Amino acid sequence: MLIPILKTLFIRDLEKLKVELELYRNEQNIWLVDKQITNTAGNLCLHLIGNLNTYIGAELGKTGYIRNRPLEFSSGPVPRTELLKSIDETIQMIDSTLDQLSEEQMANEYPQEVTGGKVSTGYFLTHLATHLSYHLGQVNYHRRLLDN
Repeated sequence: MLIPILKTLFIRDLEKLKVELELYRNEQNIWLVDKQITNTAGNLCLHLIGNLNTYIGAELGKTGYIRNRPLEFSSGPVPRTELLKSIDETIQMIDSTLDQLSEEQMANEYPQEVTGGKVSTGYFLTHLATHLSYHLGQVNYHRRLLDN
């Protein structure tokens, strides 16, 4: 029962991330740093793509994805079209990976210890969904504050 809920939430929020990036009137502002806002929308997008492709794709889907977390926060500017393409690829990965999971796997321990202790796969996927939502809100505020 949790799998279709999480799948819906991941896809909904990744689609919303695409909308947020498309709403920037000036594409250069996706990479704008101003005052105390140190994470750009572009870097947050790269971070979310890396995070989901690591913990869902590579770990659960065995996609072979290799993460370079420092580049998520130091890369840029990546063209908006490339960011949108990467989000679409992440949506496809989530769709196919979560379709492969069973409820039994959701109850089993997540293969990596990443939250300071051992947790179930279902718990960790819920954590990832809330992490996505948190940063999506930051992107929304970044756009509304800095894309005037």
